[in-house]
Amino acid sequence: MRPEMGIFAIRSTSPPFCYLETTQDLKSAMNRAVFQLRFGSHPHQELQRTWKTLGEEHLSLEILEVLPCSRDDTKTDYSEELQILKQLWEEKLSEAKSGQA
Repeated sequence: MRPEMGIFAIRSTSPPFCYLETTQDLKSAMNRAVFQLRFGSHPHQELQRTWKTLGEEHLSLEILEVLPCSRDDTKTDYSEELQILKQLWEEKLSEAKSGQA
């Protein structure tokens, strides 16, 4: 059985911050991100600084969208679809942010 693919976010509302990541295995990638943040080894430096400054309790981790695939799908690489999904979410979040300003 294929793990869920899609996009997740780690964000805070004050100050406004949002980190997006796409993956072919949401559960594993989310667990890895939290583990790296807790041990100060996440490769995204701004996210790591925000985590350290605000603390874990002030950031939320959420699945934004699951990428659907059919059960009989033999395709193994969804990199292109995940990149498009990330671009769509970046646009959506950017529009929401500019609408609030």
